[in-house]
Amino acid sequence: MINYNGNLKDHYFNDFNNRAFLYGDSVFETIKVVNNKIIFWEEHYMRLMSSMRILRINIPSIYTPDFFENQIIKTIINLDKSFSGRIILSVFRDGKGYYMPEINEPNFVIAANKISEIFFKINTGSYKIDLYKDFKVQSNLLSNLKTNNKVLNVIASIYAKDNGLDNCILLNEKKQVAEFINGNIFIVNDNTIKTPPISTGCLNGIMRNKIIELVNGVNDYKIIEQSFSPYELISSNEIWVTNSISGIIAVTEYRKKYFSDGVCKNILKHFNQEISKL
Repeated sequence: MINYNGNLKDHYFNDFNNRAFLYGDSVFETIKVVNNKIIFWEEHYMRLMSSMRILRINIPSIYTPDFFENQIIKTIINLDKSFSGRIILSVFRDGKGYYMPEINEPNFVIAANKISEIFFKINTGSYKIDLYKDFKVQSNLLSNLKTNNKVLNVIASIYAKDNGLDNCILLNEKKQVAEFINGNIFIVNDNTIKTPPISTGCLNGIMRNKIIELVNGVNDYKIIEQSFSPYELISSNEIWVTNSISGIIAVTEYRKKYFSDGVCKNILKHFNQEISKL
């Protein structure tokens, strides 16, 4: 028996009778699709499989890259024969049980939303940020995973809205910079680009890894994965928010300091050239 907004039901709705809803026992991937082409699909698939292994969710033999790619295409062509937009691929542990699951088999859900913007957009407007200090990211392996345990991100987003901010930087329990609410963080000083290492508890982001890969192959810039405190933010030339959907967002203001975006534009230009080839 459940009571849903005052209405009594004699059995669980399927929406409520799953471990993702009850215990946050789920992982997901947010994926950009352009003209039915899945951007960075191999990286998303490998991260999903790795996350399932860490959470000890069994991986059926049918869960191949081709299987999920076909399921995604099956979903999006019902919206548009040439779909561009955002996909959320979620996997949650099936079955009953309380904290101790009765089985470890998975279910998956694919949700699709169209987006008009195909290329990663250069931010031309104001983008103001600050620190969020009420709760901290924990610097452990679970924080690196893209699970649906995102209460910290939700309340940090509410804090940002209430304070007229576009985003907030999350710190870990050591007061080190970890990430943004919805992506990884990079700071730029001259030709040096720095991002926190995975050990800080930041998300093991797909765009984060692609930027590191790109910069390592470019002679003009040097990439460093190194922990840093919030004090380094003010001395930076650029601050970036990075994720798979937006690409790179250049921060314009942090605590009354204004930032440039020249390096950001150069990096985004490369990724948009790759998308234009699809």
